[in-house]
Amino acid sequence: MPNSENTLRDDIIAIGEKLYGRGLVIASSGNLSARLDTDNILITSSGSALGNLEADNIIKVNLAKDENLNDKKLTSEFPLHSFIYKNFPQKVIIHCHPTLVNAYFAIYSDLKVLTFESKLYVGNIPVLNQDTPAVTKPELVIEALKTSNLVILRNHGVVSIGDTFDQALNLIESLEEAVKTVAVARLFKKEILDDLDKELKSNLTAGKKYQMFSQEHIQAIVDLVNKDEFISQKGKEMDLTVQLAIKLNDSDKEHRFTFKEGKITSLDPTSDAPFVISAPADIWELVFLGKLDSFVAVTQGKMKLEGQLGQLARWYVPFTRLFELFKEVKVK
Repeated sequence: MPNSENTLRDDIIAIGEKLYGRGLVIASSGNLSARLDTDNILITSSGSALGNLEADNIIKVNLAKDENLNDKKLTSEFPLHSFIYKNFPQKVIIHCHPTLVNAYFAIYSDLKVLTFESKLYVGNIPVLNQDTPAVTKPELVIEALKTSNLVILRNHGVVSIGDTFDQALNLIESLEEAVKTVAVARLFKKEILDDLDKELKSNLTAGKKYQMFSQEHIQAIVDLVNKDEFISQKGKEMDLTVQLAIKLNDSDKEHRFTFKEGKITSLDPTSDAPFVISAPADIWELVFLGKLDSFVAVTQGKMKLEGQLGQLARWYVPFTRLFELFKEVKVK
């Protein structure tokens, strides 16, 4: 067996031990997989105890040939793993059943975000209704994973994807901690979970839609930002004076905002912006539709940031409002 395959099996065994040690799996619940090469994956077998895996609990499957599909050891969640690998470039998948997450989302539909860390790394996680012991509609999970690398399956658990197991595990742990924070906060104020999903301000551009990334679209955003009292106030308090560019991949469409104390003073296409956020059209569309948080998209690798996130984060509050305003300017 090639060394790379042995190493990947060891990685799967190690992450299973971590999940069990941190109380994120019990008994034989959950499953793990990893991309071995272009065509093959390794996946834990049905009934495996993730906290006590052995090499023969891990099956090699060729996705191109769909081999082993009649193997009784193959987990019932294999179609979900296969579908994800065929639609995304990520290299690992964790599916597990965290106790606090399951309890919270059995009751609530949205995460009450109470910390900046939760907002930045977890964001608005998609929640899918699950009414069977195994995922029977993987296409819904695929659609949800376009907006977040972590998806909630109500009454069932979570699916997390990443380039490494640590990346995928970090998302799950961050979510479990966010839920724990809400639970503790409710001890101090039981109403903390009331009105989880408050409506935004009235749409200032109702009825009109713009071609995404057109000059008219960007100008409408500028006009909205410069009328916003919150950005104006925070921009002055935090000296929001910087140049930020947004770029549409595989095109010449790039718009550079020049901020001075919270106001956008120009859209100079020739300026040298120290921060450039870029993404393909489908990701920008999710941002402008309000389905994807820009900061979360950067931390999860769905959008690329040129420049240091830590430096940009000093203006986290006004920029969060800026990205909220993006979705108020409707796109076609």
